[in-house]
Amino acid sequence: MTSPTWLEHWSDDDGAARVRALFAEAFGSDGVPDGVWSAPGRVNLIGEHTDYNAGLALPVALPHRTYVALRSRDDDVVRLTSAQAPGRTWETDLADVAPGGTQGWGAYVAGVAWALRQAGHEVSGFDAVVDSCVPFGAGLSSSAALECAVAVALDAVHGLGLAADDAGRAALVTACVRAENEIAGAPTGGMDQAASLRCSVGHALLLDCRPGLSALESAGRVPFDLAAVGLTLLVVDTRAEHALVDGQYAERRASCERAAEILGLPSLRDIDPDRLDDALTALGDGPEADVLRRRVRHVVTEIARTEQFAATVRAGRVADVGDLMDASHASLRDDYEVSARELDLVVDSARAAGALGARMTGGGFGGSAIALVRDADVDGVVEAVQAAFDAASLTAPGFLLAPPSAPAH
Repeated sequence: MTSPTWLEHWSDDDGAARVRALFAEAFGSDGVPDGVWSAPGRVNLIGEHTDYNAGLALPVALPHRTYVALRSRDDDVVRLTSAQAPGRTWETDLADVAPGGTQGWGAYVAGVAWALRQAGHEVSGFDAVVDSCVPFGAGLSSSAALECAVAVALDAVHGLGLAADDAGRAALVTACVRAENEIAGAPTGGMDQAASLRCSVGHALLLDCRPGLSALESAGRVPFDLAAVGLTLLVVDTRAEHALVDGQYAERRASCERAAEILGLPSLRDIDPDRLDDALTALGDGPEADVLRRRVRHVVTEIARTEQFAATVRAGRVADVGDLMDASHASLRDDYEVSARELDLVVDSARAAGALGARMTGGGFGGSAIALVRDADVDGVVEAVQAAFDAASLTAPGFLLAPPSAPAH
């Protein structure tokens, strides 16, 4: 059997040293940044495809982070380079950044500066380099980690003061979401950026994505200290890459908006779970209605599962959430149709090897799955998943551990 591949995270010192060295290499003898900032990827415990439906989500920050060394400029030029694209510099002028007009990975970076300007903040151009140990294409929000690292960097060099408290960080979340939606063109919700900027060590973040809520109302911290109860959150990167700009994600979001329109509701969050059958009937008949019913059923039941998951954890019964994870995966697979062969294989093999619960996480169509595992069973679950991929002749997955970690700083 192929030996498992573990995807380790870097220490902050190591991450900072990497981007400082890359900055000097990219920008010559005067290559000294104003500082180094970093932001984590995230894994979502439950509450998938609910954020853009004004629902609930429950992410944790990963120890895996994206590091940015940045130096402010006196003009509007943005120059970027990345360890993931060596020898190439992405360059633009902030005056040229606009929806639909900015291409390439730098759109995620320049888009943050554009969004801060749109919000009335004075932000100039900058030189920056990026390196990351957040697995790319794994559904662990590498794009949000990049945006959020840049956001706290720009906040610091321009003295905006937004990162100093949770309300300010919520404003940075808004800027990062606008960057991803309007400049990078990925129609995601705000869960990824909120997790990267607002999570905390040892806690999950219960996000309420209804519009118009204050920072205090929109997020609550749920104690999630797995080590204290002998449990581990195992993440499996299936290496089946997904892309949120390929149309599938946008189609799911459009279906939800269409269903809410037919029902005369602001969002699917407004459906009373006890009246779900009535709402499904009201969607009418025909092939489109059949699809919309499945999408609505997932969203409404997933919001309820997220609420129950948080309540169970707060009651000190973390080991009892496995059935909710299993039900979430079944709903994502069957009703929302965003799973993949590799994700199902992880979930099935992990459960068979003793995982308390397992589910895909993130947008789907590839990416990662998670399993809640007793500490004593981690090696056995990893070996079972690896063996299942070997037997199916699939690309070997990567494994990482996900203790709830620190936000962008």
